Amino acid sequence: MIYDVVVVMPVYNEKECIANVIESWHTTLSKLQINFGMIVLNDGSQDGTAEALAQFANQERIQIIHKANSGHGATVLMGYHKAVEMAPWVFQCDSDDEMTADYFPKLWMERQKYVALFGVRDGRTQNVARQLISAISRLTIRLLFGNGVIDVNTPYRLMRSDILKPIITQIPANTFAPNVIISGTLAQSKLPLYNVPIPHQSRQTGTVSIVKWQLWQAAILSFWQTLRCRPKIKNLTFIR
Repeated sequence: MIYDVVVVMPVYNEKECIANVIESWHTTLSKLQINFGMIVLNDGSQDGTAEALAQFANQERIQIIHKANSGHGATVLMGYHKAVEMAPWVFQCDSDDEMTADYFPKLWMERQKYVALFGVRDGRTQNVARQLISAISRLTIRLLFGNGVIDVNTPYRLMRSDILKPIITQIPANTFAPNVIISGTLAQSKLPLYNVPIPHQSRQTGTVSIVKWQLWQAAILSFWQTLRCRPKIKNLTFIR
């Protein structure tokens, strides 16, 4: 292993904030004196994000990957596959700064007691459609896997690589919401999990990548993919 933790950060059309977000995470992790790496995956951005990321191309701890657009889930999954080979811990966050680096120490300082730690989005504002879809996701995971994870699709999660690796090998590369399936698998494992509220702020820059009419299609797809994955992951066993 090269690092203590690797941060996986998918990016799509975030030219206005991505430099500040990366610098914020770099500063926070450096202050904690962690041997860290960052994998920043540009998911086919079309707004100048690639140019904004160019300034980090030669930084030792930051790996920039430019790829064709495949969606948030597939991009996160790609990052996970790389990160589990590089560090005993993997942290995933988004690049929109809705959940800032300031609260990462809350998870990091508790990591020895748990196999996965989840930042529960506190103060999140959603329209009715998103609220309903979030509720359906939570109910799906609770019914199929258990209720060990409060915010099943949170993009603020710290996971042990040896636990994450066998899970992601069972998830197809084109999965829309792999974090939901990962949450379900961990919930049913009965391994020690940590849920802690993390302040969530509204997006200040950029735009949401999924418009309202696509939300329902995404929700149905996520539900179907979760059902299809369940037989593969329900028999996984883990060493605590």
